[in-house]
Amino acid sequence: MKKMKKRSDCPISCSLDIWGDKWSLLIIRDLMFSKKCRYTDLLKSAEGIATNILATRLQALEENKIIEKSDDPESKSKGYYKLTQKGIDLLPILIEIHLWSEKYFPIPEDIKTILIEVKKDKAGFINKAIEELAND
Repeated sequence: MKKMKKRSDCPISCSLDIWGDKWSLLIIRDLMFSKKCRYTDLLKSAEGIATNILATRLQALEENKIIEKSDDPESKSKGYYKLTQKGIDLLPILIEIHLWSEKYFPIPEDIKTILIEVKKDKAGFINKAIEELAND
């Protein structure tokens, strides 16, 4: 992994250097919530990421050990992407972003349903989701 130049020692700044651009966070979202794991699946996200951007972000996320790539048993030219434990540990942050967004933006019904469950027992929801992601 190449050494990344930090802007400062601020924990928020250091974190944003790794996953703070909109594309990286959306890739993490898709791997976390949509179970999208192939390059072509990630390309199909509603936001319409360009192939060169996707490739660059996947490489950076892999170099920073947020995701890992494994070979597709059916095709060596294809691979699967999945979150590492370091990536899975971003789940509480994504949940908080969802909760913040719900206060200020219209939210799709499927996400509203999830947020109802989150609000009943946030810690329990997060622990269960982290366990499921770790066992995938």
